[in-house]
Amino acid sequence: MLLTPARMGTLCLPNRIIRSATGENMAHPDGRPQPRLGELWAELARGRVGLIISGHAFVHPSGQCHRGMSGIWTDDFIPDWRAITEAVHQAGGLVAMQINHGGRQCEAEAVPQRIAPSDWQYEDGSPPARPMTESEIAEMIWAFGQAARRAKEAGFDAVQIHSAHGYLINQFLSPCFNRRDHKWGGSPRKRRCFLEAVCREVRAQVGTDYPLLIKLGVYDEEPGGLTVEESLGTVAELAGYGLDAVEFSGAAGGHNAPDGILPGKGEGYFRFLAQRTRPLTDLPIISVGGYRACSLMEEVLQSGDADFVSLSRPLVLEPDLPLRFQQGQEASRCVSCGRCGPQYPGQGVGCHHPKLGQSEN
Repeated sequence: MLLTPARMGTLCLPNRIIRSATGENMAHPDGRPQPRLGELWAELARGRVGLIISGHAFVHPSGQCHRGMSGIWTDDFIPDWRAITEAVHQAGGLVAMQINHGGRQCEAEAVPQRIAPSDWQYEDGSPPARPMTESEIAEMIWAFGQAARRAKEAGFDAVQIHSAHGYLINQFLSPCFNRRDHKWGGSPRKRRCFLEAVCREVRAQVGTDYPLLIKLGVYDEEPGGLTVEESLGTVAELAGYGLDAVEFSGAAGGHNAPDGILPGKGEGYFRFLAQRTRPLTDLPIISVGGYRACSLMEEVLQSGDADFVSLSRPLVLEPDLPLRFQQGQEASRCVSCGRCGPQYPGQGVGCHHPKLGQSEN
């Protein structure tokens, strides 16, 4: 099944291998993407990745997580993004844009005044994040919709809404970070209102037939935070939000993938989330979490736990991994050393393992 076509909404993928969103660090300080990002994605397309999901792109200037993060907050960037998506399409690939707002997780040097569902004091003594006003909440919902509209106009084949890893939408879902007690908080159902409003606004902006995905964090790593049990109620409602597929992940801290994963060792650490949620939704499920061996990915699909698998670090090392699987390679050569990120400011994502690493991007 791994190398067979499959659909999510109106989008037909040539296989079930997805490049999970990976922060590329290939943008100018204002978020304008650098042209070399198109070269990186075109290489993945030539390697037969079924769908490339971009690193998260901030939808509003107040949501930039860090310098080097891509942005989709202004129409001025549409031509730059269109040149990049055209490079992917010319290489025979499909690409989705992941849209996001960092909320309290924005770095202070990127966003002077951080905003969040509720106030938050940082352990390092930096200025606290302040609660969003009602008008700011409405503005951010609108910003997500406009970002999706821009992504569609720029030629992206789909949009993925980021609601995981402790970022803004995930913060609204979590009782640890959302202590509001009126429309946007106070109960599990009210904490879902911001997510629902964002999804509906995005759907309104892109139309009924445009593929819309979500990355959903279903638990926190904070005392009193979001639990899998509470998130099951969210999962049951997702189809009603106008979504076409869901990728399940952890919440705050879930993006800090463990090191040392090897074939048969630590693989599929979020597979249990797909298993818990499968009975509650008919949406196609994307399973992420340390997959390395082709045989395990095939097992996940054959079992019905998920409809797609998504990878990050293996595709940094081997952007042609789907072709390698097709030619008989059993597993990625990635040793999960944790050296995928930039080694110095301005450098893009790439494998920096001293023996495995390719030429740096």
